Amino acid sequence: MYNFRYSPGKPDVAGFYDPRTSSVQYVISDPTTRRCAILDPVLDFDEKSGATATHHADELLDYVAREGLIVDWILDTHPHADHFSAAQYLKEKTGAPTAIGANVTKVQALWKEKYNWPDFPADGRQWDHLFAEGDLLRIGEIEGYVMFSPGHTPASITYVIGDAAFVHDTLFQPDGGTARADFPGGNAHSLWDSIQAILSLPDETRLFTGHDYRPDGREPEWESTVRQQRETNIHLSNGQTVESYVSMRNERDAGLPMPKLLLPSLQININGGALPKPEDNGQRYLKIPLNALTDAARD
Repeated sequence: MYNFRYSPGKPDVAGFYDPRTSSVQYVISDPTTRRCAILDPVLDFDEKSGATATHHADELLDYVAREGLIVDWILDTHPHADHFSAAQYLKEKTGAPTAIGANVTKVQALWKEKYNWPDFPADGRQWDHLFAEGDLLRIGEIEGYVMFSPGHTPASITYVIGDAAFVHDTLFQPDGGTARADFPGGNAHSLWDSIQAILSLPDETRLFTGHDYRPDGREPEWESTVRQQRETNIHLSNGQTVESYVSMRNERDAGLPMPKLLLPSLQININGGALPKPEDNGQRYLKIPLNALTDAARD
């Protein structure tokens, strides 16, 4: 069990839901100083046409401008497998540094091999800052710190900022359960340990998840508390043990197909959200390895 300090302060949190990927982007701001961070921004991608766009990222920028905020950070919780990161686009627009957890290098090394990129620098240089476990960060006068939360991926982290924790693909809303752990490098036992560390935060800590798949078609939600998760999460309550959780998680994951954008998106996201460089005809291309995930369930 981790023994992290608790940081006082209550940031304003604005969530922006993307129904195409069921993702939630965040702007986290200090109401006193008007400084903010953007978390897990989405770059729009139409897999049918290959077109990219910045509609969702621009929505974040519009909010920042409307609220008179200054962007201090552009943060990612991990390399996403279901959408492109808009981190580089937002860095160009705001000048704010990008950051992710230091274990992103483990994911880079894994996917560098799958994409057969011998010259790809798998050292995290694509971000301006790599957070170590326990590192501090500030948004205005509000102090935050970084928890490593492996399991969904080796690189997954939680940002605890004031009374709020941003857990992305670790916990979902209580009626949605918890994230899968079967991606390359994932591990259900590590995911359990990461969840227990999050649930050791104070009961009223606000938890913000990175996805909502809207069980039973309800309206999108993305905020809960540690107490709510501990008492009502469908994968964690009713006396769940590490053994029963790992068994449930592995059995459930074995029947889940891979996200449809996993192979397109990871080559962008292990590169810090940068699109491939144009080739000599001015066109950018994605590289899709065939039969690289042969054990994955089919739709």
